[in-house]
Amino acid sequence: MGILDFLFRRGGDASETEGAGRMVEAAGATIDPDDEEGWRRLSGDADRDLSPLSQARMRETALYLWDANLLANRIVELPLAYMLAEGVELRAGEPAMQETIGRFWSDPINSMDVKLPKKVRELSIFGEQVWPTFVNAVDGHVRLGYLDPALIETVVVDPDNPEQPIGIVTVRDRKGRALRYRVIVNGPESVFTQRTQEIRKTFADGEAFYFTVNDLSVSRRGRSDLRAPADWVDAYDQFLFGEIERYNFLRAFVWDVTVTGADESKIKEKARTIKAPAPGSVRVHNDSEVWKAESPDIKAGDTADGARLFRNHVLGGATIPEHWFGGGGDVNRATGDSMGEPTFKAFSMRQRFLKHMLESVGRYVIRQKLIAEGGEPDWWDERLACEAVFPEMTARDTTKYAAALAQVVQAVSMAINAGLMGEETGVALVAAVAGRLGVEIDPAEELRQAREGAETRAARDAFVGPDPEPEPDAAPGAERGEA
Repeated sequence: MGILDFLFRRGGDASETEGAGRMVEAAGATIDPDDEEGWRRLSGDADRDLSPLSQARMRETALYLWDANLLANRIVELPLAYMLAEGVELRAGEPAMQETIGRFWSDPINSMDVKLPKKVRELSIFGEQVWPTFVNAVDGHVRLGYLDPALIETVVVDPDNPEQPIGIVTVRDRKGRALRYRVIVNGPESVFTQRTQEIRKTFADGEAFYFTVNDLSVSRRGRSDLRAPADWVDAYDQFLFGEIERYNFLRAFVWDVTVTGADESKIKEKARTIKAPAPGSVRVHNDSEVWKAESPDIKAGDTADGARLFRNHVLGGATIPEHWFGGGGDVNRATGDSMGEPTFKAFSMRQRFLKHMLESVGRYVIRQKLIAEGGEPDWWDERLACEAVFPEMTARDTTKYAAALAQVVQAVSMAINAGLMGEETGVALVAAVAGRLGVEIDPAEELRQAREGAETRAARDAFVGPDPEPEPDAAPGAERGEA
């Protein structure tokens, strides 16, 4: 009997006893008017997110691999080291706001120098980060909290713009209460439509930053950097453990003893009394007995190529060259430098996103300060400007760029003097090479300053006048009074 049959039969028995008639199944649904499912998606009905079970499994798998798998750990930790090992500085555009930024950064609860690497590491592992904010209503000082991505029940998006998250609903706690955080957007609520503003009002448990990686415009949740290579890094681990077992078997051996002319009874008697010789011991026997050490021959070829194939498949997917993970291959310095360029491009993309994250937080910190002092600033207010400054990922070989700069300057000067190139275009060429040395040049502004400098030097030379002609040397012997 099925569970539904059992329930319906019990219902029928009760109704006959009480005279209430036959029990029927009720049809209907309870709709939460604040739930995002009550709105039609402009992007259609296709769901680009993982199921809640798959999302949870992804998080647990990624965390386990980062913790227990060397290859997976390097996929997360290498970009982190290149982007944050030298520290990050958050600078306010207005000098008056730098104190506010510095107070936030060094706050004993925020401790951004210590906690930022952890946050970036977990962004890579979990694919998303939620940072609730706590604002002092008196002076606008901001402190950041942390919400474990495992506690996210759902992410609500703007019904008029599915690309924009507007709220986060947490799982229910032991008391059955779920928190509703409003996703921070550095601007007034008027940037949203009236309908979206009404939805955002229901998220009244505080504000929170929400950042995701490896997502799509029409997906709500982020995905781990380890989701795609998870099966492969695990297979690589199993492959290596299998090799360890194989080598253990290769080191094993048995003694094969041949007794000439012995029948079955003598063989059994010999087997009961024989003992394997200890290392360094002496074994004495006659010519009817032959001892031989036998080791297994499992016909296994060299597996180094197989290990390299698996490893490079994973490292290639993570845009990490082979020689960064202990495999030299045929790499020399020239090919090593060229192989690292795609890696640094991929790291730069993630670093650019981290720059956006920190600058969004910085703008929020300054904005709360200005609100506490007297009012909501416009989102384009210049006082909100701030910049996250990251160090160079690697030391540059500046010798080739310095030589190229000298050659470009000489060629540009010749082209301008010959009337083959405009001055601003020439400065732009010089600026392109200077950018390789870490110096950003605005060609128009640089040309204006150069012309002003030339005019200043010309005016100074005209005011001072030419150098006086030197007096002719005195005739020989004049000092001695000779005629």
